[in-house]
Amino acid sequence: MAKNPEVLGRQRLFDGRKVALEVHRIRDARGRETTREVILHGGSVAVLAFPEPGKVLLEKNWRYALEREMLELPAGTLERGEDPAECARRELAEETGYRAGRMKPMLAIHPSPGLLSEKLVIYLAEDLRAGEPKREAGEQIENLLMPVDEALEMIRTGRLTDGKTVAGLLYWDRFVKGRA
Repeated sequence: MAKNPEVLGRQRLFDGRKVALEVHRIRDARGRETTREVILHGGSVAVLAFPEPGKVLLEKNWRYALEREMLELPAGTLERGEDPAECARRELAEETGYRAGRMKPMLAIHPSPGLLSEKLVIYLAEDLRAGEPKREAGEQIENLLMPVDEALEMIRTGRLTDGKTVAGLLYWDRFVKGRA
């Protein structure tokens, strides 16, 4: 196994509400010095929910960084010290209005480990009850109930590209569906 790089120095360039940006000066296993840009993130959750048989709950969400709408699972960032399952419950209710009787952890992913420390846990929501969403300022979200087969086809054809949504739906389709 390769030796971990030695960190020679860290420079914090930015401290934000959700992320921090650091530049690390490192020495690799061969003794070469270089830099790494690292985005520090406290973690997040996403929720896979089926409010009606055969239909998945997705959001049409305006994503500022991409300057376009994306189809996504409901998701959000952990508050400091927050339990991920509680965050999943909170985000589902705030963004969609749905409340879950049970949240089961389904899958954990690292969305972009080359530069981002984020760990994202995808939960399966069960025993859903409808309610009114309480979205945060700036959230431009429209809830959609989409046939699961249509969402899977959109992944296959490249029209649904959000990483957490692709991972959650494909994992559910391959490993969870029919086993509950």
